[in-house]
Amino acid sequence: MQVIDWDLAVTTGVRLVRPGPQVSREEARQAVLELRRLSRDAEGHVREFTRIDSAPPEAATVVDRPGWIRANVDGFRVVLEPLTQKMSNMPAIVGAVGSRITGLEVGAVLAFLASRVLGQYELFLPPDPSGVAPAGRLTLVAPNIVHAERELGVDPRDFRLWVCLHEETHRVQFTGVPWLREYVRGQMTEFLLASEMDLTTLLERLRAASDAVADAFKGGEGNLIEAIQTPEQKAVLDRVTAVMTLVEGHGDYVMDAVGPSVVPSVAEIRAKFQRRREGGSRVDQLVRRLLGIELKMKQYAEGSRFVRTVVDEAGMDGFNKVWTSPETLPDRDEIADPHAWMSRVLTTSSGPELT
Repeated sequence: MQVIDWDLAVTTGVRLVRPGPQVSREEARQAVLELRRLSRDAEGHVREFTRIDSAPPEAATVVDRPGWIRANVDGFRVVLEPLTQKMSNMPAIVGAVGSRITGLEVGAVLAFLASRVLGQYELFLPPDPSGVAPAGRLTLVAPNIVHAERELGVDPRDFRLWVCLHEETHRVQFTGVPWLREYVRGQMTEFLLASEMDLTTLLERLRAASDAVADAFKGGEGNLIEAIQTPEQKAVLDRVTAVMTLVEGHGDYVMDAVGPSVVPSVAEIRAKFQRRREGGSRVDQLVRRLLGIELKMKQYAEGSRFVRTVVDEAGMDGFNKVWTSPETLPDRDEIADPHAWMSRVLTTSSGPELT
Protein backbone atom coordinates (compact mmCIF):
# COMPACT_ATOMS: atom_id res chain seq x y z
CA MET A 1 0.00 0.00 0.00
CA GLN A 2 1.27 3.47 -0.88
CA VAL A 3 1.76 5.94 1.97
CA ILE A 4 1.80 8.73 -0.61
CA ASP A 5 0.39 8.84 -4.13
CA TRP A 6 3.72 9.69 -5.72
CA ASP A 7 2.36 10.27 -9.22
CA LEU A 8 -0.13 12.75 -7.78
CA ALA A 9 2.66 14.42 -5.79
CA VAL A 10 4.71 14.94 -8.96
CA THR A 11 1.72 16.15 -10.96
CA THR A 12 0.67 18.56 -8.21
CA GLY A 13 4.18 19.88 -7.65
CA VAL A 14 4.89 20.46 -11.34
CA ARG A 15 1.52 22.17 -11.82
CA LEU A 16 1.94 24.51 -8.83
CA VAL A 17 5.63 25.41 -9.11
CA ARG A 18 6.33 28.92 -10.34
CA PRO A 19 8.24 29.36 -13.62
CA GLY A 20 11.90 30.30 -13.41
CA PRO A 21 13.51 33.57 -14.49
CA GLN A 22 13.37 34.60 -18.12
CA VAL A 23 16.57 33.61 -19.92
CA SER A 24 17.46 33.02 -23.55
CA ARG A 25 18.23 29.52 -24.78
CA GLU A 26 21.91 30.45 -25.05
CA GLU A 27 21.99 31.93 -21.53
CA ALA A 28 20.45 28.74 -20.17
CA ARG A 29 22.97 26.57 -22.03
CA GLN A 30 25.92 28.61 -20.77
CA ALA A 31 24.64 28.51 -17.18
CA VAL A 32 24.33 24.72 -17.29
CA LEU A 33 27.83 24.30 -18.77
CA GLU A 34 29.39 26.64 -16.23
CA LEU A 35 27.67 24.98 -13.26
CA ARG A 36 28.90 21.57 -14.37
CA ARG A 37 32.44 22.89 -14.76
CA LEU A 38 32.44 24.76 -11.47
CA SER A 39 31.13 21.72 -9.61
CA ARG A 40 34.25 19.86 -10.75
CA ASP A 41 36.50 22.78 -9.83
CA ALA A 42 34.94 22.97 -6.38
CA GLU A 43 35.90 19.38 -5.55
CA GLY A 44 39.62 20.07 -5.60
CA HIS A 45 39.26 23.12 -3.37
CA VAL A 46 37.03 21.27 -0.88
CA ARG A 47 39.17 18.13 -0.72
CA GLU A 48 42.37 20.13 -0.17
CA PHE A 49 40.80 22.27 2.54
CA THR A 50 38.88 19.58 4.43
CA ARG A 51 41.56 16.87 4.08
CA ILE A 52 38.87 14.26 3.48
CA ASP A 53 39.62 11.64 0.82
CA SER A 54 36.42 11.24 -1.14
CA ALA A 55 35.22 9.40 -4.22
CA PRO A 56 36.38 10.83 -7.57
CA PRO A 57 34.20 13.79 -8.53
CA GLU A 58 31.47 13.73 -11.14
CA ALA A 59 29.99 16.77 -12.82
CA ALA A 60 26.80 17.91 -11.12
CA THR A 61 23.39 17.03 -12.49
CA VAL A 62 21.80 20.37 -13.44
CA VAL A 63 18.00 20.45 -13.35
CA ASP A 64 15.09 22.87 -13.63
CA ARG A 65 12.35 23.19 -11.00
CA PRO A 66 10.14 20.33 -12.25
CA GLY A 67 13.27 18.18 -12.53
CA TRP A 68 14.10 18.87 -8.88
CA ILE A 69 10.58 17.84 -7.87
CA ARG A 70 10.81 14.54 -9.76
CA ALA A 71 14.25 13.79 -8.32
CA ASN A 72 13.09 14.37 -4.77
CA VAL A 73 10.03 12.18 -5.20
CA ASP A 74 12.38 9.38 -6.29
CA GLY A 75 14.41 9.94 -3.12
CA PHE A 76 11.33 10.01 -0.90
CA ARG A 77 10.21 6.66 -2.31
CA VAL A 78 13.47 5.09 -1.14
CA VAL A 79 13.46 6.72 2.30
CA LEU A 80 9.81 5.92 3.06
CA GLU A 81 9.93 2.28 1.97
CA PRO A 82 10.08 0.99 5.60
CA LEU A 83 6.96 2.99 6.47
CA THR A 84 5.16 1.69 3.39
CA GLN A 85 5.81 -1.86 4.53
CA LYS A 86 4.69 -1.10 8.08
CA MET A 87 1.37 0.32 6.88
CA SER A 88 0.54 -2.67 4.69
CA ASN A 89 -2.05 -3.90 7.21
CA MET A 90 -4.09 -0.70 7.32
CA PRO A 91 -7.62 -0.79 5.77
CA ALA A 92 -7.45 -0.33 2.00
CA ILE A 93 -9.93 2.57 1.98
CA VAL A 94 -7.90 4.44 4.62
CA GLY A 95 -4.76 3.93 2.59
CA ALA A 96 -6.33 4.95 -0.71
CA VAL A 97 -7.81 8.18 0.67
CA GLY A 98 -4.81 8.97 2.82
CA SER A 99 -2.30 8.45 0.03
CA ARG A 100 -4.10 10.93 -2.22
CA ILE A 101 -4.30 13.53 0.54
CA THR A 102 -0.61 13.16 1.35
CA GLY A 103 0.20 13.15 -2.37
CA LEU A 104 -1.44 16.55 -2.74
CA GLU A 105 0.30 17.84 0.40
CA VAL A 106 3.74 16.60 -0.64
CA GLY A 107 3.27 18.06 -4.11
CA ALA A 108 2.37 21.46 -2.67
CA VAL A 109 5.39 21.43 -0.34
CA LEU A 110 7.73 20.44 -3.15
CA ALA A 111 6.33 23.21 -5.35
CA PHE A 112 7.13 25.72 -2.59
CA LEU A 113 10.65 24.41 -2.07
CA ALA A 114 11.42 23.92 -5.77
CA SER A 115 11.70 27.67 -6.35
CA ARG A 116 14.05 28.14 -3.39
CA VAL A 117 16.55 25.27 -3.26
CA LEU A 118 19.83 26.10 -4.98
CA GLY A 119 21.31 22.64 -4.86
CA GLN A 120 21.64 19.48 -2.82
CA TYR A 121 23.53 16.23 -2.51
CA GLU A 122 20.91 13.54 -3.03
CA LEU A 123 21.72 10.76 -0.58
CA PHE A 124 19.00 8.30 -1.45
CA LEU A 125 18.52 7.27 -5.06
CA PRO A 126 16.61 4.37 -6.60
CA PRO A 127 18.79 1.42 -7.69
CA ASP A 128 20.04 1.68 -11.26
CA PRO A 129 18.88 -0.97 -13.79
CA SER A 130 21.67 -3.31 -12.64
CA GLY A 131 20.20 -3.26 -9.12
CA VAL A 132 23.05 -1.29 -7.56
CA ALA A 133 22.15 1.62 -5.30
CA PRO A 134 24.20 4.68 -6.34
CA ALA A 135 26.16 6.44 -3.61
CA GLY A 136 24.49 9.78 -4.27
CA ARG A 137 24.19 12.62 -6.74
CA LEU A 138 25.15 16.28 -6.67
CA THR A 139 22.25 18.30 -8.08
CA LEU A 140 22.10 22.01 -8.86
CA VAL A 141 18.86 23.88 -9.67
CA ALA A 142 19.93 26.26 -12.45
CA PRO A 143 16.90 28.62 -12.55
CA ASN A 144 17.06 29.19 -8.79
CA ILE A 145 20.77 29.96 -8.88
CA VAL A 146 20.28 32.42 -11.76
CA HIS A 147 17.31 34.00 -9.97
CA ALA A 148 19.27 34.37 -6.71
CA GLU A 149 22.35 35.91 -8.32
CA ARG A 150 20.19 38.43 -10.18
CA GLU A 151 18.14 39.27 -7.10
CA LEU A 152 21.29 39.76 -5.01
CA GLY A 153 23.16 41.66 -7.73
CA VAL A 154 26.34 39.60 -7.32
CA ASP A 155 28.94 38.29 -9.74
CA PRO A 156 27.40 35.20 -11.41
CA ARG A 157 30.62 33.17 -11.66
CA ASP A 158 31.56 33.86 -8.04
CA PHE A 159 28.07 33.04 -6.77
CA ARG A 160 27.86 29.80 -8.75
CA LEU A 161 31.22 28.59 -7.46
CA TRP A 162 30.25 29.59 -3.91
CA VAL A 163 27.11 27.44 -4.13
CA CYS A 164 29.11 24.57 -5.63
CA LEU A 165 31.58 24.70 -2.73
CA HIS A 166 28.75 24.12 -0.24
CA GLU A 167 27.13 21.26 -2.13
CA GLU A 168 30.46 19.67 -3.03
CA THR A 169 31.32 19.62 0.67
CA HIS A 170 28.30 17.36 1.21
CA ARG A 171 29.48 15.03 -1.57
CA VAL A 172 32.93 14.86 0.03
CA GLN A 173 31.40 14.19 3.46
CA PHE A 174 29.18 11.33 2.36
CA THR A 175 31.63 9.67 -0.03
CA GLY A 176 34.72 10.24 2.12
CA VAL A 177 33.21 9.02 5.42
CA PRO A 178 32.21 5.41 4.64
CA TRP A 179 29.70 4.90 7.47
CA LEU A 180 27.96 8.30 7.40
CA ARG A 181 25.37 7.64 4.68
CA GLU A 182 24.13 4.39 6.24
CA TYR A 183 24.11 5.99 9.68
CA VAL A 184 21.77 8.73 8.47
CA ARG A 185 19.59 6.23 6.63
CA GLY A 186 19.44 3.98 9.69
CA GLN A 187 18.36 6.86 11.90
CA MET A 188 15.66 7.89 9.43
CA THR A 189 14.38 4.31 9.22
CA GLU A 190 14.28 4.10 13.02
CA PHE A 191 12.36 7.38 13.10
CA LEU A 192 9.79 6.10 10.61
CA LEU A 193 9.34 2.74 12.32
CA ALA A 194 8.69 4.50 15.63
CA SER A 195 5.51 5.92 14.07
CA GLU A 196 2.24 4.84 15.64
CA MET A 197 -0.14 3.79 12.91
CA ASP A 198 -3.45 3.12 14.69
CA LEU A 199 -6.36 5.37 13.75
CA THR A 200 -6.67 7.02 17.19
CA THR A 201 -3.01 8.05 17.19
CA LEU A 202 -3.24 9.36 13.64
CA LEU A 203 -6.17 11.58 14.66
CA GLU A 204 -4.15 12.86 17.62
CA ARG A 205 -1.27 13.70 15.29
CA LEU A 206 -3.64 15.57 12.98
CA ARG A 207 -4.94 17.62 15.92
CA ALA A 208 -1.36 18.39 16.94
CA ALA A 209 -0.60 19.50 13.39
CA SER A 210 -3.63 21.80 13.45
CA ASP A 211 -2.43 23.31 16.72
CA ALA A 212 1.01 23.90 15.18
CA VAL A 213 -0.54 25.73 12.24
CA ALA A 214 -2.60 27.91 14.59
CA ASP A 215 0.50 28.66 16.70
CA ALA A 216 2.50 29.62 13.62
CA PHE A 217 -0.21 32.06 12.53
CA LYS A 218 0.07 33.69 15.96
CA GLY A 219 3.81 34.12 15.49
CA GLY A 220 4.81 31.13 17.63
CA GLU A 221 7.58 28.62 17.04
CA GLY A 222 5.37 25.62 16.27
CA ASN A 223 6.22 23.50 13.23
CA LEU A 224 4.66 20.42 11.71
CA ILE A 225 7.71 18.19 12.12
CA GLU A 226 7.80 18.57 15.88
CA ALA A 227 4.02 18.49 16.22
CA ILE A 228 3.49 15.06 14.68
CA GLN A 229 6.39 13.16 16.24
CA THR A 230 5.91 10.58 18.99
CA PRO A 231 8.01 10.59 22.20
CA GLU A 232 10.02 7.67 20.79
CA GLN A 233 10.70 9.62 17.62
CA LYS A 234 11.96 12.68 19.49
CA ALA A 235 15.13 10.93 20.66
CA VAL A 236 15.84 9.75 17.13
CA LEU A 237 15.06 13.18 15.69
CA ASP A 238 17.53 14.74 18.12
CA ARG A 239 20.28 12.52 16.70
CA VAL A 240 19.27 13.25 13.11
CA THR A 241 19.12 16.97 13.86
CA ALA A 242 22.59 16.88 15.43
CA VAL A 243 24.24 15.15 12.47
CA MET A 244 22.45 17.32 9.90
CA THR A 245 23.41 20.45 11.83
CA LEU A 246 27.00 19.25 11.68
CA VAL A 247 27.05 18.52 7.94
CA GLU A 248 25.15 21.70 7.02
CA GLY A 249 27.33 23.82 9.27
CA HIS A 250 30.45 22.20 7.86
CA GLY A 251 29.22 23.05 4.35
CA ASP A 252 28.63 26.67 5.29
CA TYR A 253 32.00 26.91 7.04
CA VAL A 254 33.89 25.45 4.07
CA MET A 255 32.19 27.61 1.44
CA ASP A 256 33.20 30.76 3.33
CA ALA A 257 36.67 29.59 4.41
CA VAL A 258 37.68 28.45 0.93
CA GLY A 259 35.90 31.42 -0.62
CA PRO A 260 38.46 34.23 -0.26
CA SER A 261 41.08 32.41 -2.33
CA VAL A 262 38.78 31.40 -5.20
CA VAL A 263 35.69 33.60 -4.87
CA PRO A 264 36.90 37.22 -4.78
CA SER A 265 33.51 38.66 -3.79
CA VAL A 266 32.70 36.07 -1.11
CA ALA A 267 32.23 38.63 1.68
CA GLU A 268 29.68 40.58 -0.37
CA ILE A 269 27.89 37.37 -1.38
CA ARG A 270 27.66 36.10 2.21
CA ALA A 271 26.32 39.40 3.55
CA LYS A 272 23.65 39.73 0.85
CA PHE A 273 22.72 36.04 1.00
CA GLN A 274 22.28 36.16 4.76
CA ARG A 275 19.89 39.09 4.44
CA ARG A 276 17.99 37.14 1.79
CA ARG A 277 17.69 34.13 4.11
CA GLU A 278 16.19 36.30 6.83
CA GLY A 279 13.78 38.16 4.56
CA GLY A 280 10.63 37.23 2.67
CA SER A 281 6.98 38.08 2.99
CA ARG A 282 4.94 37.27 6.09
CA VAL A 283 3.31 34.34 4.29
CA ASP A 284 6.69 33.07 3.13
CA GLN A 285 8.04 33.25 6.68
CA LEU A 286 4.96 31.45 7.98
CA VAL A 287 5.34 28.55 5.57
CA ARG A 288 9.06 28.32 6.27
CA ARG A 289 8.36 28.12 10.00
CA LEU A 290 5.68 25.45 9.56
CA LEU A 291 7.92 23.29 7.36
CA GLY A 292 10.85 23.58 9.75
CA ILE A 293 12.90 25.63 7.28
CA GLU A 294 13.56 28.26 9.94
CA LEU A 295 15.00 25.46 12.06
CA LYS A 296 17.25 24.52 9.15
CA MET A 297 18.52 28.10 8.96
CA LYS A 298 19.46 27.88 12.63
CA GLN A 299 21.28 24.63 11.86
CA TYR A 300 23.51 26.41 9.35
CA ALA A 301 24.49 29.00 11.94
CA GLU A 302 24.88 26.63 14.91
CA GLY A 303 26.76 24.02 12.90
CA SER A 304 29.09 26.57 11.33
CA ARG A 305 29.83 28.03 14.77
CA PHE A 306 30.65 24.53 16.10
CA VAL A 307 33.02 23.78 13.19
CA ARG A 308 34.71 27.17 13.39
CA THR A 309 35.32 26.87 17.13
CA VAL A 310 36.81 23.37 16.89
CA VAL A 311 38.99 24.16 13.85
CA ASP A 312 40.27 27.37 15.47
CA GLU A 313 41.25 25.55 18.67
CA ALA A 314 42.09 22.01 17.51
CA GLY A 315 42.97 22.45 13.84
CA MET A 316 41.40 20.69 10.86
CA ASP A 317 42.85 17.33 11.83
CA GLY A 318 41.36 17.70 15.30
CA PHE A 319 37.97 18.57 13.86
CA ASN A 320 38.10 15.62 11.47
CA LYS A 321 38.01 13.25 14.46
CA VAL A 322 34.29 13.94 14.26
CA TRP A 323 34.13 11.56 11.28
CA THR A 324 35.76 8.62 13.10
CA SER A 325 32.54 6.80 14.03
CA PRO A 326 28.94 7.48 15.09
CA GLU A 327 30.22 7.70 18.67
CA THR A 328 32.39 10.71 17.84
CA LEU A 329 29.52 12.73 16.37
CA PRO A 330 28.39 15.64 18.56
CA ASP A 331 24.95 15.47 20.12
CA ARG A 332 22.64 18.49 20.15
CA ASP A 333 24.04 19.78 23.44
CA GLU A 334 27.62 19.49 22.17
CA ILE A 335 26.73 21.37 18.97
CA ALA A 336 25.83 24.29 21.23
CA ASP A 337 28.90 23.69 23.44
CA PRO A 338 31.87 22.70 21.20
CA HIS A 339 34.21 22.55 24.19
CA ALA A 340 32.13 19.74 25.68
CA TRP A 341 32.64 17.75 22.46
CA MET A 342 36.37 18.54 22.42
CA SER A 343 36.66 17.44 26.03
CA ARG A 344 34.90 14.14 25.30
CA VAL A 345 36.46 13.25 21.94
CA LEU A 346 39.83 15.01 21.69
CA THR A 347 41.07 14.45 25.23
CA THR A 348 43.05 11.21 25.52
CA SER A 349 44.66 9.43 28.44
CA SER A 350 47.91 11.25 27.68
CA GLY A 351 46.28 14.65 27.73
CA PRO A 352 44.33 16.91 25.39
CA GLU A 353 44.98 16.87 21.66
CA LEU A 354 44.08 20.51 21.20
CA THR A 355 46.58 22.58 19.25
